[in-house]
Amino acid sequence: MKSYEKTWDLDSIFEGGSKSAELRTYIAQFEQNLTELEKRTDEYEPAGSNDAEALSAVLALLDRTFKQVREIGAFVSCLTAQDVSDQEAKGLGSKRNELGARHASVLAKLDQKLARIDDGRWSGLLEQPAFAQLAFVLSERRTQAKEKLSLEQEVLINDLAIDGYQAWGEIYNTIVGKISIEVTEDGEPKQLSVGQAANRMSKPDRSIRQEVFGKLSEAWTEQSDLFGETLNHLAGFRLQTYKHRGWKSPLKEPLELNRMSEETLNAMWGAITKHKAPFVSFLQRKAQLLGLEKLDWFDLSAPIADADQSVSYDEGAAFILEQFSRFSPKMADFAQHAFESRWIEAEDRAGKRPGGFCTSFPDSEQTRIFMTYSGSASNVSTLAHELGHAYHQHVMNDIESLNQRYAMNVAETASTFAEMIVADAAVKNAASDEEKIALLEDKIKRSVAFFMNIHARFLFETRFYEERKQGVVSVERLNELMTDAQKEAYGNELAGYNPTFWASTLHFHITGVPFYNFPYTFGYLFSLGIYAKALESGGDFEESYNALLRDTGRMTAEQLAEKHLNVDLTQESFWESAIALCEQDVEEFLSLTESKVAAR
Repeated sequence: MKSYEKTWDLDSIFEGGSKSAELRTYIAQFEQNLTELEKRTDEYEPAGSNDAEALSAVLALLDRTFKQVREIGAFVSCLTAQDVSDQEAKGLGSKRNELGARHASVLAKLDQKLARIDDGRWSGLLEQPAFAQLAFVLSERRTQAKEKLSLEQEVLINDLAIDGYQAWGEIYNTIVGKISIEVTEDGEPKQLSVGQAANRMSKPDRSIRQEVFGKLSEAWTEQSDLFGETLNHLAGFRLQTYKHRGWKSPLKEPLELNRMSEETLNAMWGAITKHKAPFVSFLQRKAQLLGLEKLDWFDLSAPIADADQSVSYDEGAAFILEQFSRFSPKMADFAQHAFESRWIEAEDRAGKRPGGFCTSFPDSEQTRIFMTYSGSASNVSTLAHELGHAYHQHVMNDIESLNQRYAMNVAETASTFAEMIVADAAVKNAASDEEKIALLEDKIKRSVAFFMNIHARFLFETRFYEERKQGVVSVERLNELMTDAQKEAYGNELAGYNPTFWASTLHFHITGVPFYNFPYTFGYLFSLGIYAKALESGGDFEESYNALLRDTGRMTAEQLAEKHLNVDLTQESFWESAIALCEQDVEEFLSLTESKVAAR
């Protein structure tokens, strides 16, 4: 078996880490290009005699600077992740944010100028070879600019948002960071952070889960007045901005960001709602296996089988490569290259930030994957997931930078597809029924999260925004809205719910993306639809899959599905076909555990 290093190589991008002279030279070059881009954008006049030539020059610089700003951002992210105590890396992070803001301002100015071009002239421009490949993205930006306020007003909103909007999200993070949960372990009191406490929710001992859930609920309740202020002011700022832009629905912005229609969103949730019965059956069976009449909220992550099997990093890599090759030799070759070139930071050591991610270096055409590999089956899935993200960028490397900016809902396509390949193979290769049951439960829990937990978040947020239009929503009402949403989303199948979930969930309090929920479910089901097609297509799948990935940044979600899958996302039939794959997992799980229930 081939052996791979668990630490990544960053020197092949910029030698010297956070002290890199190469990086600082690169940043200086980017600043020069950015200054030139600002100058050319200021000089560009849409109605000028040489407007096409001038716009072409601006877009060429924009392409170059997009790659550079992403290259810098990715490197700094890697530095701060591999060593949370690296103070020089934190300083570079501030520089990155400053340069990113400058770059965004230039882009906003260009968008406003494009919006001034009359429709006839615009159509003529897009027919020219220099702009034809960028037609979708440029038209999208032009349309969105027309729907916003003047450049001066939009800049003012952005400036005021620093302390009047983004600060509320920062306050939330500050409060959460100071919360400490005291629990008893081995007869001794122990102080836990919120994250550490949340990890206890998957412990097999129910008394531990119940104690931690109770302590967490007390902490969120104690701070709920402050969190209520945070949530109300974030939503209030958004709603006021939407009102001045003339936007009537709070879903307009998230739907535009995800390049999808409300009809598609409704079809997705409609299909999920119609097919919740099997997943309710799973919850009922899990309760039986745990000896409970009904699951409580703190039982949702409880393990039902003790089938922990340690998988070495090299074994995990070999398994992933083998399974990838069955669907796409090119994907397997890419993953092999990533392992051999040390593009993956997987070492289990102190000083790393938690979690995992994949980041792209579009200028050097490399990617890096960050995670902590400790030998669990979940680690193998995470590694496959991040390699899927990396492959997505790999097939887009030769595309214009503007066409590489795909939306959040399709960002999970390649990653979830890769993860599904490995998860399915793991179940089929399970050494025993116990192991298969554990692996199936892990897969189904993901379905439950996307179909029930995320649905509850969406229902809550939709209803909260409607009530927020009439004024501040009280903490008591927020708790009611959340409980009602959870009861509806989980088919009223739980013995107890989590009314303060709106306070404990970061996604409701972030400022970057509104409605940070439904894109996850979209990406999950969209990738499952692709997986179903892959199972049908056999050897003809690889090229069509790569073509789909290459189009993710230059089409709407509906156009992407119609062109590459020949399906209509506004109809429930596509979503139902994807859900059917998840239902098969439930059927197998119920069959395998039938004897266990009968024996109780």
